[in-house]
Amino acid sequence: MEPNSLPTEVILTHPRQTLGNLELDWTPQPGNYLDVQGKTYAVLERRHRYQYKAGRYRLQKIAIYVQSAQRPTESSFVGGRWVLGDANCRFNAQLELIRCAVNPDGPCESCRFFETAE
Repeated sequence: MEPNSLPTEVILTHPRQTLGNLELDWTPQPGNYLDVQGKTYAVLERRHRYQYKAGRYRLQKIAIYVQSAQRPTESSFVGGRWVLGDANCRFNAQLELIRCAVNPDGPCESCRFFETAE
């Protein structure tokens, strides 16, 4: 194991199954995308697993829960994080997992509900 890598268990949410154990050099957050065995998954949840050893708890591994997804083609950088879709639209949810209420699947480019946010 490399010094800066985190042992990470990747768990598919439905049907519930383990996709494997990886050594990641970054910390996956909900809303990030991850490629495992040639398929793309969206990270939904992250849990830390600790081990008590020598009088203290140490991070043993991370478990991430994922679902199959396609990487979004549209994203905007808002407030130090990436959000789905065009953040200039009034209806944009400004979230990592949801684009908007009126056109959640996108694309924003040809959406008939697009209105510039004030």
